[in-house]
Amino acid sequence: MALEEAWASAPTGYSEAVTEFHIVGGLHPDLPFEYFLDLVAGLKQRFPKVHIKAFTMVEVAFLAKRAKISIPQALQQMKAAGVDSCPGGGAEIFSDRVRHIICDHKIDGSEWLDTARMVHHAGLRSNATMLYGHVETEEDRVDHLVRLRALQDETGGFQTFIPLAFHPENTVLGHLPRTTGFDDMRQIAVGRLMLDNFAHVKSYWQMVTPKMAQISLRFGADDIDGTVVEEKIYHEAGATTPQGMRRAELERLIREAGREPIERDTLYNRVTRTEDTFVIAV
Repeated sequence: MALEEAWASAPTGYSEAVTEFHIVGGLHPDLPFEYFLDLVAGLKQRFPKVHIKAFTMVEVAFLAKRAKISIPQALQQMKAAGVDSCPGGGAEIFSDRVRHIICDHKIDGSEWLDTARMVHHAGLRSNATMLYGHVETEEDRVDHLVRLRALQDETGGFQTFIPLAFHPENTVLGHLPRTTGFDDMRQIAVGRLMLDNFAHVKSYWQMVTPKMAQISLRFGADDIDGTVVEEKIYHEAGATTPQGMRRAELERLIREAGREPIERDTLYNRVTRTEDTFVIAV
């Protein structure tokens, strides 16, 4: 896609009341580092108030290698272009055995953690994910959480832990069963207990369904994110949940779980909004 097309299509259907662009794009074999810098800079120029959360640790390391510069140098250029924080994808499971099976084309677990450390040292916050429910063991899950907790003790740069249930449909592991609701709630609860230095735990309703996300608010999650306009990754992997959710429905789910719905921005500042504007409390 040409940059002009990306700039034109990214804000389609949005108003200035949008608070975040979440950008991940995989490891493109041909596009240069400068393409992504120009993409971010163009969006920031057009939407200066919108927070740009862009590029996983896997992408950051890949783009730095393609540009033949160090990761800290790449991060400096990303910040200058307009990147405000990084998403937490690509962590999968840190176990080398598991990564060789499910994502051998990505950096290994130690490299993911090292890249996250450099992201935090560059002054960018990030999230952290864990993909569970495939070929990992209980010990692999615990190891993943322990290593995240150790890095958070060191940098304090993680905002949110996001456990992601593996969707086997449309993958080479399509023979595996999907996770159960019990497994999903247990993983959220264990994550909340073990990651006592993480401020937030997110239950992504598009992964676990709105009903299970609602229940998760009683199992340690404090964020079920969000109205969402368009989501592709999980739906291409077989998710059958809606593409988006209206604000009123999201608020209803939260209230009926006995919680208070509060809109927040990417950095978890409270948002006060009108029909087409928003104010962030800092």
